[in-house]
Amino acid sequence: MKHVLVTGGAGYIGSILCEHLIYAGHKVTVLDNLMYKQQSLFHLCANSNFHLEFGNVCDKSRVSELLRNVDVIIPLAAIVGAKACDRNAQLAQSVNLESVRLLNRLRSSNQLIIFPNTNSGYGTSSGDLYCNEETPLKPITLYGKTKVQAELELLDCSNVITLRLATVFGISPRMRLDLLVNHFVHAAVTDNYIVIFEKDFKRNYVHIRDVADCFLHAIENADEMIGHAYNLGFEGANLSKEELALKIKEHVPNFYIHFSEIGSDPDKRNYIVSNQKLADKGFLAKRSLDTGIQELLKGFHMMNHSVYKNT
Repeated sequence: MKHVLVTGGAGYIGSILCEHLIYAGHKVTVLDNLMYKQQSLFHLCANSNFHLEFGNVCDKSRVSELLRNVDVIIPLAAIVGAKACDRNAQLAQSVNLESVRLLNRLRSSNQLIIFPNTNSGYGTSSGDLYCNEETPLKPITLYGKTKVQAELELLDCSNVITLRLATVFGISPRMRLDLLVNHFVHAAVTDNYIVIFEKDFKRNYVHIRDVADCFLHAIENADEMIGHAYNLGFEGANLSKEELALKIKEHVPNFYIHFSEIGSDPDKRNYIVSNQKLADKGFLAKRSLDTGIQELLKGFHMMNHSVYKNT
């Protein structure tokens, strides 16, 4: 058993990750300010190995107290996405970068940090060449810049693993509709149509439960993985926006797709990603886009979609 501190653990990824950690036999402490008034961890409250602390990740005294007797630190707390960061740049800088610096300063050298970066840090490329972990990071947005800076500073320290996450998809108790696969499937179900710009821009995708499984893999194989960054995505899911939409149409035949020359993505991401380095360490994402789309279709039939909008 490890004692794992997860900041932002009541968020989209954290709500699944904490479940996986608990079921794997670990003790979990979550620090979260519950800014979306989410109740996403209720299902873990009966477990004696789960504990939630309400608080701010930038509160030095609270963070210092919670780091006692912790083996692993997973800093999920973040202002996520280009639009959210642009709306409050100071908050984004504080949560996405300064809180990570605080954790890194306060932890002991034997406490492992597993940090989730975004592979949007690769920025805009041709969409033809694979980005691997040696590809220069050229983030465009404030979100990408804060995450990349945090990763670079952490990798200069000991006992650190970073995971560069592809665009995540799948159902979570703290659902998000702003992620591309989730958004496209939701549009197919609720509106039956979508207007897509920059249809040829490519990116990689990964299921939320594969992300959780990879954090567990990193804990269990830390000695072999420490000191490096790893791309985390599903190898069979390097798709353009057009290809993604057409994949969803296979499951929702009446989904009308219109491609427009007007509009642009603030993140400007256009790349394909190699996940071979992580595969060489024994981890492969296994949940396909088809599996995720089917899961999302089930979930969207059950929920009041307006509750989960971030923007």
